[in-house]
Amino acid sequence: MSMHDDVARILVSEEALRVRVAEIAAEMNAIYTDAEVPILVCILKGAFMFLADLTRQLTFRHEIDFMEISSYGHGTSSTGVVRILLDLASTIEGRNVVIVEDIVDTGHTLDYILRNFATRQPTSVRVVTLLNKPSRREVEVPLDFVGFEVPNEFVLGYGLDFAEQYRNIPYIGIAKPEIYQAIPEGD
Repeated sequence: MSMHDDVARILVSEEALRVRVAEIAAEMNAIYTDAEVPILVCILKGAFMFLADLTRQLTFRHEIDFMEISSYGHGTSSTGVVRILLDLASTIEGRNVVIVEDIVDTGHTLDYILRNFATRQPTSVRVVTLLNKPSRREVEVPLDFVGFEVPNEFVLGYGLDFAEQYRNIPYIGIAKPEIYQAIPEGD
């Protein structure tokens, strides 16, 4: 049995991902210059593939840092309780920052990050997210660059996981319910 057998259907194909990531990079290339050297903050673990593909297409000098945040546990939806598991290695004071997210769901995690970053006094903060799930939004958050709007389904692949698996699927798929039904919500 293949991990692809756990996907009910493909939501965003490999080709659509490639095209949209290139479009987002072009939008960012039109905004930033070499003189600014923004810092791209990848929210781990889900955004790592998106960041890798995006950064290869950026034409301006930039730095990369990582932050690991948890709000899902082993469940299929955000618990609303946000924890920093790995903080930035760099200071962002006086810097232009781009937060690179895999998915914005309820908005709680991104809201927490934005409030946390505000205390660190960056010059500017923009948000790029691969996926936006507005039907689940509980906290409104600003999104500057959005890859795809997705329905209220459990998605995986292209860095997004279920129980730390399926990140290596090269497309965004909707998970079959039977792979996660046994896990209680918020677990």
